[in-house]
Amino acid sequence: MKTISILIPTYNEEENVEPLTEAIRKELREELPEYDYEIVFIDNDSRDKTREILRKLCREDQKVKAIFNAKNFGQFNSPYYGLLQTTGDCTILMCADFQDPVSMIHRFVREWEQGYKIVIGQKTSSRENRFMYFLRSCYYKAIKRFSDVEQIEHFTGFGLYDRSFLEVLQELKDPTPFLRGIVAELGFKRKELPYEQQKRRAGKTSNNFMRLYDAAMLSFTSYTKIGLRLATFMGFGISLLSMIIALVYLILKLVFWNNFVAGTAPILIGMFFLGAVQLIFMGLMGEYILSINQRVMNRPLVIEEERINFEKS
Repeated sequence: MKTISILIPTYNEEENVEPLTEAIRKELREELPEYDYEIVFIDNDSRDKTREILRKLCREDQKVKAIFNAKNFGQFNSPYYGLLQTTGDCTILMCADFQDPVSMIHRFVREWEQGYKIVIGQKTSSRENRFMYFLRSCYYKAIKRFSDVEQIEHFTGFGLYDRSFLEVLQELKDPTPFLRGIVAELGFKRKELPYEQQKRRAGKTSNNFMRLYDAAMLSFTSYTKIGLRLATFMGFGISLLSMIIALVYLILKLVFWNNFVAGTAPILIGMFFLGAVQLIFMGLMGEYILSINQRVMNRPLVIEEERINFEKS
Protein backbone atom coordinates (compact mmCIF):
# COMPACT_ATOMS: atom_id res chain seq x y z
CA MET A 1 0.00 0.00 0.00
CA LYS A 2 1.38 3.40 -0.98
CA THR A 3 1.60 6.22 1.56
CA ILE A 4 0.60 9.86 1.14
CA SER A 5 2.32 12.42 3.35
CA ILE A 6 0.55 15.68 4.15
CA LEU A 7 2.94 18.40 5.32
CA ILE A 8 1.53 21.43 7.15
CA PRO A 9 3.81 24.26 8.35
CA THR A 10 2.37 26.12 11.35
CA TYR A 11 2.94 29.36 13.21
CA ASN A 12 0.32 30.46 15.75
CA GLU A 13 -2.48 28.33 14.29
CA GLU A 14 -4.14 27.09 17.51
CA GLU A 15 -7.65 27.56 16.10
CA ASN A 16 -6.94 25.72 12.85
CA VAL A 17 -4.75 22.65 13.38
CA GLU A 18 -7.40 20.41 14.98
CA PRO A 19 -10.25 21.07 12.49
CA LEU A 20 -7.73 20.86 9.62
CA THR A 21 -6.52 17.45 10.81
CA GLU A 22 -10.08 16.16 10.95
CA ALA A 23 -10.88 17.60 7.49
CA ILE A 24 -7.80 15.88 6.00
CA ARG A 25 -8.69 12.56 7.64
CA LYS A 26 -12.21 12.81 6.22
CA GLU A 27 -10.91 13.62 2.75
CA LEU A 28 -8.48 10.69 2.78
CA ARG A 29 -11.00 8.28 4.25
CA GLU A 30 -13.73 9.10 1.73
CA GLU A 31 -11.76 9.85 -1.44
CA LEU A 32 -8.53 7.85 -1.08
CA PRO A 33 -9.25 4.79 1.10
CA GLU A 34 -6.73 2.69 -0.84
CA TYR A 35 -3.80 4.75 0.52
CA ASP A 36 -2.05 4.83 3.87
CA TYR A 37 -1.12 8.30 5.11
CA GLU A 38 0.80 10.45 7.57
CA ILE A 39 0.03 14.02 8.59
CA VAL A 40 3.20 15.93 9.46
CA PHE A 41 3.14 19.32 11.17
CA ILE A 42 6.29 21.43 11.34
CA ASP A 43 5.88 24.24 13.84
CA ASN A 44 7.99 27.38 13.50
CA ASP A 45 8.16 28.30 17.22
CA SER A 46 4.50 29.23 17.76
CA ARG A 47 3.73 31.50 20.72
CA ASP A 48 0.15 30.36 21.29
CA LYS A 49 -1.27 26.90 22.12
CA THR A 50 -0.46 25.34 18.75
CA ARG A 51 2.19 22.99 20.14
CA GLU A 52 -0.01 21.91 23.02
CA ILE A 53 -2.77 20.96 20.58
CA LEU A 54 -0.31 19.18 18.27
CA ARG A 55 0.97 17.07 21.18
CA LYS A 56 -2.61 16.07 21.93
CA LEU A 57 -3.25 15.11 18.29
CA CYS A 58 -0.04 13.06 18.20
CA ARG A 59 -1.02 11.17 21.39
CA GLU A 60 -4.41 10.31 19.94
CA ASP A 61 -3.19 9.21 16.49
CA GLN A 62 0.23 7.78 15.65
CA LYS A 63 -0.24 8.85 12.04
CA VAL A 64 -0.07 12.47 13.13
CA LYS A 65 3.54 13.60 13.52
CA ALA A 66 5.10 16.85 14.64
CA ILE A 67 8.44 18.62 14.37
CA PHE A 68 9.02 21.58 16.69
CA ASN A 69 11.68 24.05 15.53
CA ALA A 70 14.01 25.53 18.16
CA LYS A 71 13.19 29.02 16.83
CA ASN A 72 11.45 30.68 13.91
CA PHE A 73 13.57 29.87 10.85
CA GLY A 74 11.45 31.78 8.37
CA GLN A 75 8.66 31.08 5.93
CA PHE A 76 10.82 29.25 3.37
CA ASN A 77 13.28 27.12 5.36
CA SER A 78 10.71 25.44 7.59
CA PRO A 79 8.40 24.02 4.86
CA TYR A 80 11.38 22.99 2.73
CA TYR A 81 12.96 21.16 5.66
CA GLY A 82 9.62 19.54 6.47
CA LEU A 83 9.34 18.16 2.93
CA LEU A 84 12.65 16.38 3.43
CA GLN A 85 11.41 14.71 6.64
CA THR A 86 8.29 13.11 5.16
CA THR A 87 8.34 9.39 4.35
CA GLY A 88 5.46 8.91 1.90
CA ASP A 89 5.59 7.97 -1.77
CA CYS A 90 4.41 11.52 -2.39
CA THR A 91 4.02 14.59 -0.19
CA ILE A 92 1.33 17.26 -0.33
CA LEU A 93 2.32 20.65 1.05
CA MET A 94 -0.50 22.90 2.23
CA CYS A 95 -1.03 25.80 4.61
CA ALA A 96 -2.70 25.47 8.00
CA ASP A 97 -5.32 28.19 7.67
CA PHE A 98 -7.70 26.49 5.15
CA GLN A 99 -6.76 28.90 2.36
CA ASP A 100 -5.56 25.84 0.45
CA PRO A 101 -8.71 23.72 -0.13
CA VAL A 102 -8.57 20.26 1.45
CA SER A 103 -10.77 19.03 -1.40
CA MET A 104 -7.80 19.44 -3.77
CA ILE A 105 -5.93 16.54 -2.12
CA HIS A 106 -7.65 13.75 -4.02
CA ARG A 107 -7.42 15.72 -7.28
CA PHE A 108 -3.66 16.02 -6.82
CA VAL A 109 -3.34 12.30 -6.16
CA ARG A 110 -5.41 11.30 -9.20
CA GLU A 111 -3.14 13.35 -11.45
CA TRP A 112 -0.09 11.83 -9.74
CA GLU A 113 -1.49 8.40 -10.58
CA GLN A 114 -1.46 9.46 -14.25
CA GLY A 115 2.33 9.85 -14.09
CA TYR A 116 2.85 13.49 -13.12
CA LYS A 117 5.74 13.85 -10.64
CA ILE A 118 4.60 17.31 -9.53
CA VAL A 119 0.99 18.47 -9.30
CA ILE A 120 0.55 22.03 -8.11
CA GLY A 121 -2.32 24.36 -7.31
CA GLN A 122 -2.38 27.63 -9.23
CA LYS A 123 -4.57 30.43 -7.91
CA THR A 124 -6.96 31.85 -10.47
CA SER A 125 -8.75 34.05 -7.94
CA SER A 126 -8.79 34.79 -4.23
CA ARG A 127 -11.39 35.55 -1.60
CA GLU A 128 -8.81 37.53 0.32
CA ASN A 129 -7.85 41.18 -0.26
CA ARG A 130 -8.33 41.95 -3.98
CA PHE A 131 -5.74 44.73 -3.93
CA MET A 132 -3.08 42.34 -2.58
CA TYR A 133 -4.03 39.81 -5.26
CA PHE A 134 -3.57 42.51 -7.90
CA LEU A 135 -0.13 43.48 -6.51
CA ARG A 136 0.93 39.83 -6.48
CA SER A 137 -0.20 39.49 -10.10
CA CYS A 138 1.99 42.45 -11.08
CA TYR A 139 4.92 40.99 -9.14
CA TYR A 140 4.60 37.55 -10.76
CA LYS A 141 4.42 39.06 -14.24
CA ALA A 142 7.51 41.20 -13.58
CA ILE A 143 9.55 38.25 -12.28
CA LYS A 144 8.38 36.07 -15.15
CA ARG A 145 9.42 38.72 -17.67
CA PHE A 146 12.89 39.33 -16.28
CA SER A 147 13.82 35.82 -15.15
CA ASP A 148 16.05 33.53 -17.19
CA VAL A 149 14.14 30.58 -15.68
CA GLU A 150 10.47 29.78 -16.19
CA GLN A 151 8.35 31.18 -13.35
CA ILE A 152 4.89 29.97 -12.30
CA GLU A 153 2.35 32.71 -11.67
CA HIS A 154 0.27 32.58 -8.47
CA PHE A 155 1.99 29.46 -7.17
CA THR A 156 2.54 29.42 -3.39
CA GLY A 157 3.99 25.93 -2.96
CA PHE A 158 0.61 24.25 -2.50
CA GLY A 159 0.83 20.96 -4.35
CA LEU A 160 1.95 17.33 -4.53
CA TYR A 161 5.59 16.29 -4.90
CA ASP A 162 6.71 12.81 -5.84
CA ARG A 163 9.40 11.04 -3.79
CA SER A 164 11.83 11.25 -6.73
CA PHE A 165 11.58 15.06 -6.71
CA LEU A 166 12.06 15.21 -2.93
CA GLU A 167 15.27 13.23 -3.37
CA VAL A 168 16.47 15.95 -5.76
CA LEU A 169 15.67 18.57 -3.10
CA GLN A 170 17.67 16.53 -0.58
CA GLU A 171 20.78 16.86 -2.77
CA LEU A 172 20.54 20.62 -3.37
CA LYS A 173 22.05 21.71 -0.05
CA ASP A 174 20.63 25.21 -0.49
CA PRO A 175 20.61 27.17 2.81
CA THR A 176 18.12 29.72 1.40
CA PRO A 177 15.72 27.58 -0.67
CA PHE A 178 12.96 29.18 -2.71
CA LEU A 179 10.68 26.22 -3.47
CA ARG A 180 8.50 28.08 -5.97
CA GLY A 181 11.51 28.83 -8.16
CA ILE A 182 13.06 25.38 -7.68
CA VAL A 183 9.86 23.67 -8.88
CA ALA A 184 9.92 25.75 -12.06
CA GLU A 185 13.66 25.33 -12.60
CA LEU A 186 14.24 21.67 -11.66
CA GLY A 187 10.77 20.19 -11.62
CA PHE A 188 9.88 17.04 -13.50
CA LYS A 189 6.71 16.40 -15.48
CA ARG A 190 4.23 18.86 -13.97
CA LYS A 191 0.48 19.40 -13.91
CA GLU A 192 -1.12 22.67 -12.81
CA LEU A 193 -4.63 22.64 -11.34
CA PRO A 194 -6.53 25.94 -10.98
CA TYR A 195 -8.26 26.77 -7.70
CA GLU A 196 -9.75 29.70 -5.83
CA GLN A 197 -7.89 30.70 -2.69
CA GLN A 198 -10.23 30.62 0.30
CA LYS A 199 -10.50 33.00 3.21
CA ARG A 200 -8.48 32.25 6.31
CA ARG A 201 -10.70 30.18 8.60
CA ALA A 202 -9.46 31.66 11.88
CA GLY A 203 -6.53 33.53 13.36
CA LYS A 204 -4.41 36.29 11.91
CA THR A 205 -1.88 36.02 9.12
CA SER A 206 1.77 36.37 10.13
CA ASN A 207 2.64 38.03 6.82
CA ASN A 208 3.69 41.66 7.04
CA PHE A 209 5.57 44.07 4.80
CA MET A 210 9.03 42.75 5.71
CA ARG A 211 8.03 39.10 5.17
CA LEU A 212 6.55 39.93 1.77
CA TYR A 213 9.64 41.99 0.93
CA ASP A 214 11.92 39.07 1.88
CA ALA A 215 9.91 36.75 -0.37
CA ALA A 216 10.05 39.19 -3.27
CA MET A 217 13.78 39.84 -2.90
CA LEU A 218 14.66 36.15 -2.55
CA SER A 219 13.04 35.33 -5.88
CA PHE A 220 14.36 38.55 -7.47
CA THR A 221 18.00 37.93 -6.51
CA SER A 222 17.83 34.17 -7.14
CA TYR A 223 16.28 34.19 -10.60
CA THR A 224 16.90 37.56 -12.26
CA LYS A 225 19.91 39.62 -13.35
CA ILE A 226 17.88 42.68 -14.27
CA GLY A 227 18.86 44.63 -11.13
CA LEU A 228 22.58 44.49 -11.81
CA ARG A 229 22.16 45.09 -15.53
CA LEU A 230 19.81 48.02 -14.95
CA ALA A 231 22.40 49.58 -12.64
CA THR A 232 25.07 49.20 -15.34
CA PHE A 233 22.90 50.61 -18.14
CA MET A 234 21.66 53.54 -16.06
CA GLY A 235 25.21 54.24 -14.94
CA PHE A 236 26.35 54.51 -18.56
CA GLY A 237 23.27 56.56 -19.47
CA ILE A 238 23.63 59.07 -16.64
CA SER A 239 27.39 59.37 -17.26
CA LEU A 240 26.73 60.18 -20.91
CA LEU A 241 24.02 62.69 -20.02
CA SER A 242 26.33 64.34 -17.46
CA MET A 243 29.10 64.66 -20.06
CA ILE A 244 26.71 66.24 -22.57
CA ILE A 245 25.40 68.73 -19.98
CA ALA A 246 28.96 69.59 -18.92
CA LEU A 247 29.99 70.14 -22.55
CA VAL A 248 26.96 72.36 -23.25
CA TYR A 249 27.65 74.33 -20.07
CA LEU A 250 31.29 74.82 -21.07
CA ILE A 251 30.37 76.00 -24.58
CA LEU A 252 27.81 78.47 -23.26
CA LYS A 253 30.32 79.75 -20.73
CA LEU A 254 33.01 80.27 -23.39
CA VAL A 255 30.66 81.85 -25.95
CA PHE A 256 28.82 84.23 -23.64
CA TRP A 257 31.66 84.52 -21.08
CA ASN A 258 30.55 86.81 -18.23
CA ASN A 259 27.01 87.23 -19.56
CA PHE A 260 26.13 83.57 -18.95
CA VAL A 261 24.71 82.98 -15.45
CA ALA A 262 23.19 79.53 -14.75
CA GLY A 263 23.26 79.62 -10.96
CA THR A 264 23.84 76.66 -8.69
CA ALA A 265 20.33 75.18 -8.86
CA PRO A 266 20.97 72.87 -11.88
CA ILE A 267 24.18 71.59 -10.29
CA LEU A 268 22.48 70.85 -6.97
CA ILE A 269 19.54 69.11 -8.66
CA GLY A 270 21.93 66.99 -10.72
CA MET A 271 23.98 66.06 -7.66
CA PHE A 272 20.93 65.03 -5.63
CA PHE A 273 19.51 63.03 -8.55
CA LEU A 274 22.79 61.23 -9.17
CA GLY A 275 23.21 60.54 -5.44
CA ALA A 276 19.69 59.11 -5.18
CA VAL A 277 20.27 56.79 -8.15
CA GLN A 278 23.56 55.59 -6.67
CA LEU A 279 21.95 54.84 -3.30
CA ILE A 280 19.11 52.90 -4.91
CA PHE A 281 21.46 50.68 -6.87
CA MET A 282 23.88 50.26 -3.98
CA GLY A 283 20.93 48.93 -1.96
CA LEU A 284 19.91 46.63 -4.81
CA MET A 285 23.44 45.26 -5.16
CA GLY A 286 23.47 44.84 -1.39
CA GLU A 287 20.49 42.48 -1.71
CA TYR A 288 22.44 40.32 -4.16
CA ILE A 289 25.48 40.32 -1.86
CA LEU A 290 23.29 39.40 1.13
CA SER A 291 21.88 36.46 -0.82
CA ILE A 292 25.41 35.30 -1.73
CA ASN A 293 26.55 35.73 1.88
CA GLN A 294 23.72 33.55 3.22
CA ARG A 295 24.60 30.79 0.77
CA VAL A 296 28.33 30.96 1.55
CA MET A 297 27.69 30.59 5.31
CA ASN A 298 25.80 27.34 4.56
CA ARG A 299 23.95 27.25 7.87
CA PRO A 300 21.41 24.47 8.54
CA LEU A 301 17.87 24.97 7.29
CA VAL A 302 16.33 24.27 10.69
CA ILE A 303 17.40 23.24 14.19
CA GLU A 304 14.89 20.85 15.75
CA GLU A 305 13.84 21.10 19.36
CA GLU A 306 11.59 18.02 19.37
CA ARG A 307 9.91 15.54 17.05
CA ILE A 308 6.98 13.30 17.87
CA ASN A 309 5.87 9.91 16.47
CA PHE A 310 8.69 9.62 13.94
CA GLU A 311 10.49 6.89 15.88
CA LYS A 312 7.41 4.68 15.62
CA SER A 313 7.46 4.73 11.78
